[in-house]
Amino acid sequence: MTEKTFLLSSEAQTAAIAEKLAGVMSALIKKSNSSKLNTAVALHLSLIGDLGAGKTTFTRYLLKALGHTGKVKSPTYTLCEPYELATDGIQFSLHHFDLYRMRYAEEWLDAGFRETFSNPGICIVEWPEKAEGTLPAVDAELHLTMHDDETRELIIKAISPAGKSLTEAL
Repeated sequence: MTEKTFLLSSEAQTAAIAEKLAGVMSALIKKSNSSKLNTAVALHLSLIGDLGAGKTTFTRYLLKALGHTGKVKSPTYTLCEPYELATDGIQFSLHHFDLYRMRYAEEWLDAGFRETFSNPGICIVEWPEKAEGTLPAVDAELHLTMHDDETRELIIKAISPAGKSLTEAL
């Protein structure tokens, strides 16, 4: 398993890592779109960490780095916030899930989100453990841990070949 660790002592460092990850994601999207197989990439990322660890903040910076210019809302109450993005003219979707308020593991299925994971694009899931055993395979886990009010540790663990490509390129 490929793994990388980053110590984030400021929001600027968090933004910088999110920007770097966005660049790697954009490159994978461009590569998959230009391949002879013409298979669009589908990336599934899990964001794992305690309340206040910075999962939604990290996602906001990632979305901004991917070109989103509007407001980024936390999907705590809606379960999912979809975003339509483009990189070098290639359109793709990013779905930001927050499963914290789910009452049972299959609730995201009952909400009709299974198809979202089947389509090309990026799915980022906060609190994936709330849907344990029902979510599709993940490509990479991003573990955020607070060390104090200002310092966080980000560990990115590759689970799949796509996750390994992401992690190694950082």
